[in-house]
Amino acid sequence: MAHRLTAYARTMPFVLALLPGASFAMDLVEAYRAAIAIDPLVASANSQLAATRERVPQAKSGLLPAINATAAVSRQRVDPNIGVNRTFTPQSYGVNLSYPLLRLQNVETFEQSKLAVAAGETQLELARQDLIVRVTLAYFDVLAAQDNLETIQAQKRAITEQLASAKRNFEVGTATITDQQEAQSRFDLSEAQEAVATFELNTKRAALAQLIGKPAPELSVLRPGILLSVPGPARESEWTERARADNLLVQQARVATEIATREIDKQRYGHYPTLDLVGSVGYAESSTAQLFNINYNQAAIGVQFNLPLYAGGGIDAKVREAAALKDKSFSDLENARRQAEQTARQSFLAVNGGLAQVRALEAAEKSSKLALDSNLLGYQVGVRINIDVLNAQQQLYTTQRDLSKARYDVILNGMRLKLTTGGLSEEDLERVSKLLEPPTAAAPVTAPATK
Repeated sequence: MAHRLTAYARTMPFVLALLPGASFAMDLVEAYRAAIAIDPLVASANSQLAATRERVPQAKSGLLPAINATAAVSRQRVDPNIGVNRTFTPQSYGVNLSYPLLRLQNVETFEQSKLAVAAGETQLELARQDLIVRVTLAYFDVLAAQDNLETIQAQKRAITEQLASAKRNFEVGTATITDQQEAQSRFDLSEAQEAVATFELNTKRAALAQLIGKPAPELSVLRPGILLSVPGPARESEWTERARADNLLVQQARVATEIATREIDKQRYGHYPTLDLVGSVGYAESSTAQLFNINYNQAAIGVQFNLPLYAGGGIDAKVREAAALKDKSFSDLENARRQAEQTARQSFLAVNGGLAQVRALEAAEKSSKLALDSNLLGYQVGVRINIDVLNAQQQLYTTQRDLSKARYDVILNGMRLKLTTGGLSEEDLERVSKLLEPPTAAAPVTAPATK
């Protein structure tokens, strides 16, 4: 019977995993894919791009033939001074053709529309890459909040043991009331810290849930002992140069300068002549003064030339306006380059500084473990007291929490660094997800009780 119960217990997790609604740990890629399906900023950029693409056929229509059909029907009454009143119904039908042979302004409008599409595509890519950073930040915020809560709860368990020990020792007369009051003070403080940490965790989970469009499930966590490194290239100057050239905001500003440059030519072409091929075919039925109906067909084809001679100075003013806007666009481009360079430099330094902090905290974790082992041994032989072990445990918990947070920051800043060069992709999320694993319940370490 016991054997069957054991077998049943072993198979239950697999059965539950197959049931609908079974919860699994979500990794970073899954969180991103859930977020991108509903993100309003990505959806807005996608809709804007779809609208901008429609400007291309609109602009191209200014270079293609235009055909119009016309029809007119009227009722006329002729009332001569002498004679019989007559009524007529004149009718006319026609088809007109206009084909632009020389319209340089329309050519520039068409080229500008294609550049606007390129800017829209860059904006959509920027929204996608920015979402990667936002999801990673929200994801690691939840993990950091979990780590902080677990640290406080572990400290609280150790303080609970200390409080119980202080109460027992006071009852048997081996400790003073001060020891008990100090332990009670620490316990009350840990409860307050736990309440704050729980609120912070719920807040971070709500922020992640807003991004992915559903309650945040259990999340995969970083595997212990992972090795982190700076994404290549290894030199700061290479990152700043790439950021000045390839940053998505820089790309948008560069396209804006091209559009502004073409706008000058477009306005200047207002002085240029236009040449159109025109033609028409029609039928008309009308009356004459002699009260006779006349029906006729007509057809015509020709070339229409138009040369602006004077427009009140409006064209020259538009050219000067476009030239000023061109200068502004070049200033905006340089500003975008400088900001991209500065952001890349800050992110590069943040990654390297974070790696140095990770290495220092890894060394501190080893030292804290050794200190805890020494205090446990000293407690067993009577040269250390309960509070010494408690302090060593709290130091270890805090160091492990800070180490995890430093690792999160290194990964996040690495993504921000790639964002500055426009090279962040879902593949980077997949590489980070390989560093994650489903969470496992760890056995708590508590302070030993006084015998």
